[in-house]
Amino acid sequence: MSVLATTGFSQESEPSTGYPTPKAATLEAVTPADSTAPESTLEVSLITVGAGRQVWERFGHNAIWVRDTVRGIDRAYNYGMFSFDDPGFLSRFVRGEMDYWMEGFETERMLRAYAAADRSIWVQELDLTAEQRQALYEFEQWNERPENRVYRYDYYRDNCSTRVRDALDQALGGRLRETFEGVETETTYRSHFRRLMSPDPPIYTGGSFAIGPATDRPISAWEEMFLPVRMMEYLREMTVTDGQGGERPLVKRELTLYESTLGPEPVAPPDWRLRFLAVGVSLAGLLVLLGWLGSTRRSARFLAALASTAWALVLGIGGVFMLGIWFLTAHWAGFRNENLFFLNPVALALAALIPFAAMGKPGAVRWARRLTIFIAAVAILGLILQPLTWFPQTNAEIIAAVLPPTLAMAWVVLRLAKQPGGTSESIEW
Repeated sequence: MSVLATTGFSQESEPSTGYPTPKAATLEAVTPADSTAPESTLEVSLITVGAGRQVWERFGHNAIWVRDTVRGIDRAYNYGMFSFDDPGFLSRFVRGEMDYWMEGFETERMLRAYAAADRSIWVQELDLTAEQRQALYEFEQWNERPENRVYRYDYYRDNCSTRVRDALDQALGGRLRETFEGVETETTYRSHFRRLMSPDPPIYTGGSFAIGPATDRPISAWEEMFLPVRMMEYLREMTVTDGQGGERPLVKRELTLYESTLGPEPVAPPDWRLRFLAVGVSLAGLLVLLGWLGSTRRSARFLAALASTAWALVLGIGGVFMLGIWFLTAHWAGFRNENLFFLNPVALALAALIPFAAMGKPGAVRWARRLTIFIAAVAILGLILQPLTWFPQTNAEIIAAVLPPTLAMAWVVLRLAKQPGGTSESIEW
């Protein structure tokens, strides 16, 4: 995603953060222009920018750079433009209806902005024919017009990198897609999300709850180019016809303009199942302890009811949130979320009943028992179904964190709602 969009770079002076500027400050070392023939002076390169510190920078960024020293052309076409200040931005974000736009920038200033943000920068000059370079440049000019520049953003299927990919594929006559669409990978949209968000555990956890099974299918190399760094790596393998019956590399030369102090991005998603399980077991242990003490101590009974109510609220609010994504937004990645087995909207009703059940109110006792058994049974069913092929979602970490305290909550609520001797056990509050 673009640093220009979030810093107002196109309207303001260059940021000053103390980081060094790109190695090729004048950029002459990147693509030397030693030919004056009009058909050979237009140069096209792919600029790839590594991950940054902000959440929206984790996936990296890229742009198409068109340069011609003879005609005075030097533009980097950036498809990652958005603004927090746009009217309705937050509501469109929630609905999954964000509009992004593309814009051309003075290349050197753009590169300095990314270097100032401490993000790695790579440049690949592409060995396109004169006709392909001109066609790509004309397309970018057309795409930059106000009536053509805005598009509906999608994190995985239509983002700043896929737009660059599609523009290059169009210039290559479909050769890029033909080469990589059938290439299988061992990755999924979820595995890349987990890999790239692992430096930010809260976002990692929230995203793991929110995204559903649609992100768990294997993706092709073509689809994997939604990530700028992956696209850069695939272009290194790409060849094009040389016009003489042979093939030549698409990438003519590649340079690293700036190397971030953040280091390389994670190569694989983490396995945090034991961490999540430790959290789940700890919460379960606390609930069980309070429930056990609550049989003899009034204060502990109060705390057991309070803790159970709080956990039921977590389950219920989480379930409502996931249902909202599914039925009220365009966030397809969150549809049919199997975590609904474990974060159950019905738990909101249970949360309202627990305090009254703990006080021995007969109607509350009866319905609290029913809802508790239902919530626990659905969660156990989700665990049983999880290995089946019809339920492909990768959510072992979520199950590990949520199922133990849910079962512990069920035990506590049934204990609080116990009716020894046929009479509700009551307590004055």
